[in-house]
Amino acid sequence: MSFGLSNVIFLLALFTAIYFFAKNVKKIRRNILLARDSLRTDQPATRWKIMTRVALGQSKMVVNPVAGLFHIVIYAGFLLINIEVLEIVLDGILGTHRLFAQPLGALYTAAINFFEILAVAVIVACVVFLWRRNVMKIDRFRKPELQGWPFRDANYILIIEIVLMIALLSIGAAEANMENPPAGPFIISSLLAPVFSGLSQEGLHIAERIAWWAHILGILAFLNYLPFSKHFHIILSFPNTWYAKLTPYGKFPIHQRVKKEVELMLDPHADPYTAPSDQSQESSEKFGAKDVMDLTWVNVLNAYACTECGRCTAECPANQTGKKLSPRKIMMDVRDRAEEIGRIIDANGGKFVDDGKSLLDHYITREEIWACTSCNACVEACPVLIDPLDIIMQLRQYVVMEEAKAPQSLNLMMTNVENNGAPWQFAQADRANWVYQ
Repeated sequence: MSFGLSNVIFLLALFTAIYFFAKNVKKIRRNILLARDSLRTDQPATRWKIMTRVALGQSKMVVNPVAGLFHIVIYAGFLLINIEVLEIVLDGILGTHRLFAQPLGALYTAAINFFEILAVAVIVACVVFLWRRNVMKIDRFRKPELQGWPFRDANYILIIEIVLMIALLSIGAAEANMENPPAGPFIISSLLAPVFSGLSQEGLHIAERIAWWAHILGILAFLNYLPFSKHFHIILSFPNTWYAKLTPYGKFPIHQRVKKEVELMLDPHADPYTAPSDQSQESSEKFGAKDVMDLTWVNVLNAYACTECGRCTAECPANQTGKKLSPRKIMMDVRDRAEEIGRIIDANGGKFVDDGKSLLDHYITREEIWACTSCNACVEACPVLIDPLDIIMQLRQYVVMEEAKAPQSLNLMMTNVENNGAPWQFAQADRANWVYQ
């Protein structure tokens, strides 16, 4: 064990990366909590089961077997290879090399062999995904909302993962040529050893150190890339599934103010001229949502947990028939608007200054929200239990109940229900005529 300049440099890089990562995560948490509160802590046992099955167990990914299989390979690589990263971090701090090799012995060799095989599988999976995105041109990856940065972001992530895995394998490949390797031999490293066979012992040491630093610094850089990338879902998918809705999909919450008004209308003994005791509070209450702050924090968490996989949009019947609605775009718009509000707050000393924009109209158009059939296909398709429909319905509620600007066809239907007890324009006495046809 030795401690020198390289250890100091490593510690500076490590703590710098952790500091900026924590700072950016704190901003994301702030952006999520800009929205309204929502109680989602009931039935904790059920929530833990859902999170374990969906987020940890990837149960909804295998619906598409090809993409699901390769995604699970990358996911397993992310979880398991990080065990080896723990050793690399400790080596960087303590000035050791292959710290666990001697105490674990044969078990260490078996573990590294498994990690190297998994690293190769991750490279293959990433290449397959790059091919699917850039060569096969699958329709859900070619939608308008993925053009530009979102499309490049997905490619960057896959390329970075390939580079990290190559660096990891290069460490063992260089060591395999050394006269006294610190551990091994390892299966994949031995196969790759000829790549470095022409180097001297000093050259092998330099090559191993370059690969070691490239791997760990790449991981620290990738850690700080995550908060700016859709790949942050690898972290937020866990809380997102834990806080998922436990009520049936499509069940709309009862608005207490509306409920009171209906009960008042149906109560023959109620005095319609008696003002409610909490009238001042009710008069300031807003129906639905116009901006991110009007949504619930769970809605904004959904947006940040979105994987941008497009399964929701691929299943959406409105999108399939050429309408403008894309559930994936709804979630991306919510996240983009939350990010914009966060930047305004940062620029104004922690205070939000109205920028004249809102989620509705400036990000999500009315054409989009009225194209939704509320069929829940998007909710069913999401691999991490995101609920775009809930956001769409809140935006609709604002348009109808705050602005009174529902489409004419909907206004006609609601008028008919109010006057005739049915959505069609005929007298109440004729409502049951269809039974006898």
